[in-house]
Amino acid sequence: MERLIVSVSGVRGTVGGTLGPQVARDFGCALAQMLGSGRTVVIGRDTRSSGPMIRDAVASGLLACGVNVIDLGVASTPGIALMTVRLKADGGVVITASHNPIEYNGIKFLQPNGVCLTAAQAARLKGIWESRRFAEADARRRGVESSNDRTHAEHVEAVCAVVDVKAVAGKRFKVVLDSINGAGGLVTPMLMGRLSCQVVHINAEPTGQFAHKPEPVEENLAQLCQAVRDCGAHVGFGQDPDADRLVIVDETGRFIGEEYTLALAAAFVLRHRKGKLATNLATSRMIDDVAAAAGCTVVRAPTGEANVVEAMLREGCFFGGEGNGGVIEPRVVPVRNSLVGIAYVLQYMAETNRTVGELVARIPRYVLVKTKFPCAAEAVAPVIAAARGHFASRPGARFNDSDGLRVDFDEGWVGVRGSNTEPIMRIFAEARDERTASALVAEVRNLADPIIAGKT
Repeated sequence: MERLIVSVSGVRGTVGGTLGPQVARDFGCALAQMLGSGRTVVIGRDTRSSGPMIRDAVASGLLACGVNVIDLGVASTPGIALMTVRLKADGGVVITASHNPIEYNGIKFLQPNGVCLTAAQAARLKGIWESRRFAEADARRRGVESSNDRTHAEHVEAVCAVVDVKAVAGKRFKVVLDSINGAGGLVTPMLMGRLSCQVVHINAEPTGQFAHKPEPVEENLAQLCQAVRDCGAHVGFGQDPDADRLVIVDETGRFIGEEYTLALAAAFVLRHRKGKLATNLATSRMIDDVAAAAGCTVVRAPTGEANVVEAMLREGCFFGGEGNGGVIEPRVVPVRNSLVGIAYVLQYMAETNRTVGELVARIPRYVLVKTKFPCAAEAVAPVIAAARGHFASRPGARFNDSDGLRVDFDEGWVGVRGSNTEPIMRIFAEARDERTASALVAEVRNLADPIIAGKT
């Protein structure tokens, strides 16, 4: 049965199904109740056609309960996070379902520093929403709405402040950009202009009518790969609808895998700065190897941007991200940011005079196999318990259960967890060769299938 997903990553559901105007308004009221009357919240959205409806409903709840709203219009998630900080707001709201299919939308809640709510804050907000005990303000105390159109310009300036613009501009790189008809189509060409790139922009119009499935994975980006070959481009970049994730296609039109986005960005950053990095438990060991080569270490956190950022703050990490194509540069704003990823990869190419393919070849290679499949929430814990029991007798097995279950071996690792944003289960496995990684995935899947069938 379809359900509204409420987690540390926010709220997600299907429009016309589990996520409608009343649910959105109630969450606006709940956020207002949590923050208190008289506070200010910025709100922006990606390009989904359901965005205006959900935005208006959330804003209605905030205003009704006495919270002021600053509308940013259509903007990227990192741009909205940046403006939450720069406008000194008490919180932020992003209307987006990120990489989910077009029938979904979602509501992401931000702290004043632009970061998603902590697990404790998300639980508190959910509790207020479930209680439906909202104190609406009287006519004299209702919130006031205003707008701000500076998001894209501010975002580009913030990225350019951490990049050697002159070095990149001097190369006049030819770039193919696929913005999947999302929010990145508005701001990323502005950055490309500042970096003097020759841009071939496909799926550029910010219509929300996605030209292909929106998750930036290989099977959805054949058009981008072909365009790089056809144009003789130096590199291709693919974004998701809210432009927080980035994937890269090399100069031959080869999709190099979303895990390389963070690894390449980290390799670049570690040429200039040293310190601890942070990532999640599902990210490739490539980043550990990149960090070790620079004499640095990696802190691992549960999956979810908020968890990675929390680990960065706690452990004093100066850079981080997630292996789904998410680069986190706190000097811009401590959230995943495709524009930072683009700029760092271009500068890495510029200062080394190497192609993307050559830079990728310098990173130790692993094969990371990822799979996902429908799974009822009540089946997740039994599957994890079965996997733990199955691997308990494996020599050298090392267990981490801070986020589902990850089991490390000398030859690789396997992880299993329920998604925070979809009613699915994910299994990841990584090794030096595909056969070993695929075998680990198969072991867990064979345990999961009968358990999931029994819960259906």
